[in-house]
Amino acid sequence: MNDQPTCGTGLAAQAAIPASVGELLAAMAAVLDTHQTALDITDENAKPEHHAYVTLVLELQSISAQLVATALRMGGCRNLPMGRHDEEKMSGRDAVAAFERFVHAERMLLSQLTQAIGEHEAMLTQMR
Repeated sequence: MNDQPTCGTGLAAQAAIPASVGELLAAMAAVLDTHQTALDITDENAKPEHHAYVTLVLELQSISAQLVATALRMGGCRNLPMGRHDEEKMSGRDAVAAFERFVHAERMLLSQLTQAIGEHEAMLTQMR
């Protein structure tokens, strides 16, 4: 048995990211869905908000389901055989730029989540 990392094991290891983002968006959809039930739709100002929330809930649920399905497919790649790679392309300008973009997006998400968590924990404390 070969214990060397492969692209398949790398894909499987990264599956937790879309799975977690999918769970986050499903939870966001649940919060919005609960919020919209508190709206008094006899109030004209509440109607557009209600429509927005209902639409966003459906979209977030769909995106969440797609992310979870993608995560499962990524996890299923664990045993893919290692194919031949062009090492020059693997370390070339395009590959480095794509990976830099990925790392930047990870940093941005971490920063946004860190800020949101602080705000949301404060809100949760007030709700209790």
